[in-house]
Amino acid sequence: MKRISLITAIVLTISFMGLACKSDSGTQAAGQADQKSDQPKNIILMIGDGMGVSQIYAGMTVSEQPLVFEQFKNIGFTKTFSANDYITDSGASGTALATGRKTNNGHISMSPTGDTLTTILELAEENGLSTGLISTSSILHATPASFIAHSKDRHDYAGLARDFMKTEVDVFIGGGYGQFGNRKDNLNLVSQLKEKDYQVLRDMTAIQSVSEGKLAGFTAEGHNPKYSEGRGDMLPNATQTALNILDNNSEGFFLMVEASQIDWGGHDNDTEYLVNELLDFNRAVEKALDFARKHPNTLVIVTADHETGGMGLNGGDMKKHQVKASYTSKGHTGVMVPVFAIGPGSGQFRGIYDNTDVFKKMKALYGF
Repeated sequence: MKRISLITAIVLTISFMGLACKSDSGTQAAGQADQKSDQPKNIILMIGDGMGVSQIYAGMTVSEQPLVFEQFKNIGFTKTFSANDYITDSGASGTALATGRKTNNGHISMSPTGDTLTTILELAEENGLSTGLISTSSILHATPASFIAHSKDRHDYAGLARDFMKTEVDVFIGGGYGQFGNRKDNLNLVSQLKEKDYQVLRDMTAIQSVSEGKLAGFTAEGHNPKYSEGRGDMLPNATQTALNILDNNSEGFFLMVEASQIDWGGHDNDTEYLVNELLDFNRAVEKALDFARKHPNTLVIVTADHETGGMGLNGGDMKKHQVKASYTSKGHTGVMVPVFAIGPGSGQFRGIYDNTDVFKKMKALYGF
């Protein structure tokens, strides 16, 4: 009996070891499968310039319909300080998001010592992906420029425009035509764009009709007007147009969409201005989420470069859709800003981390 019991024990032990190995192998395989499924083919990074939690909740209060922000389950916060200041500007914060590196205020994808920093858009191009930029400001303003240009001076718009000629960005839509076609140095960058096979268009109806090829869509000589002053659905329509074009690449794409003027409403301490811009941004995010539902291999990230105005909500009425705000500043503030993510790899964006980690997470998820 003892001998039988010993043999039985040995058999059972071997069986359990086999099951354990099989289980470990299965777990490892499942982990690899999860990792594979977490790799997005497309990333849409949407930046509400100057957008903090108060701006979002003000929009939720005023809107008669729920905002798309409430659909996100993976939410985090980023710290926005720059390399040389507790309060960042859009050049330094845009650089952090675009390159994963801290820099001085005023710099555009260039280190504090003047080294050129590679952006996520440039990495996407190098890896065969299509790329795009959209902005409700000039396309040469600090945030969009940080993804494609390199300078120690964010206000050197003429130089930033020349940097567009050094890339193969597939589509960009925004203001800023003057620095391409009506330059003080008489350099005709519009002709150069056409030589590079871009369709150069200045009318939003014509821009929306494009579904393939390379597109330079200029919607204003300088900056676009406010939403309340006639800009209309430029931002959501531009977002949809860019998605239509970029989706032609079977390898995938990277698209950055900026709602610039939430920031400007904050600088003006103008609640109506910033809420109108926030709701316009919400409509653009809806376009991105609609695309992601049809293309499950798409990661959508919605964040801000910093908060503007130190906006506080002192009263409101959810039924009447009214909100009362006050402000601590006419400039940027140092508070953390939210990050919302949905799609493959979106769980990586939970928690509290530095704004430079947004780039690092995108790069890792792409597998670059």
